Amino acid sequence: MSEFFEAIWHGEGVGDGGDLEEALQAFVAVKPEEGDWVEACAAEGADPVIERFASFEAYLDNADPLERIAVTPQMISEALALLPS
Repeated sequence: MSEFFEAIWHGEGVGDGGDLEEALQAFVAVKPEEGDWVEACAAEGADPVIERFASFEAYLDNADPLERIAVTPQMISEALALLPS
């Protein structure tokens, strides 16, 4: 079994991935129009976070995450820069 990661924005899941980078790239779904991740992440309630689960099955079984990783604007920007144009 491999780990599973879920991207959380304003308390809601916005995407997921099989690794941290892929989960960070899921934030593309909420990309701010101006492209300013610093401002977007600072907005009240945004609280971007990645939840790490032992496996996809654990996630589906509503297991508690093994870890909650605080996400910075730089982490999102760097991950999105790796996406194909």
